[in-house]
Amino acid sequence: MNKYNPHIHHRRSIRLKGYDYSQAGLYFIAICCQDRACLFGDVVNGEMILNEFGIVAHNEWAKTPEIRPNVELGEFIIMPNHMHGIIRLLGRGELHSPEMTNQLHSFDNLGVCKTPLRSPSQTIGAIVRGYKSTVTKQLGLLGFDDKLWQRNYHEHIIRNEQSYQTISEYIINNPVKWAEDKFYLA
Repeated sequence: MNKYNPHIHHRRSIRLKGYDYSQAGLYFIAICCQDRACLFGDVVNGEMILNEFGIVAHNEWAKTPEIRPNVELGEFIIMPNHMHGIIRLLGRGELHSPEMTNQLHSFDNLGVCKTPLRSPSQTIGAIVRGYKSTVTKQLGLLGFDDKLWQRNYHEHIIRNEQSYQTISEYIINNPVKWAEDKFYLA
């Protein structure tokens, strides 16, 4: 393996600089399988048919609000080689100590760059990491031992009703338009 060289190996963040990804709002998420491998099932006649792995991926995503009470799920779908979902963060959720909770109230408007007091487990990144980890573990129990997920994930901050409607329709219609999808591999 090559030694780390910051000039060669620097990865530019795809996140919105300075944005607090723990703040209340709507987020569109896409998570891809490694090398876009079709591991979760097939699209048949415009309908996504989940296999055993796809059922695990679906069920683990559906459990997200049980694990994180500050999260509501919007439309989501597991596709053959990726998943799409809308997450609504209701707020920062529970913090890890009463002291942090009291301190945070005085820093609420400063955002992620100004305060170390936000709970890192309440960010979109933490939610995605937790999901990817649990699905990987569950599939490992089913005998899958390759790399499951592509590094990172795609996100989009949903800022208005029109954007929300467009993204919801995209998710709902993803199986019907699978052959036209940018993640489609013939």
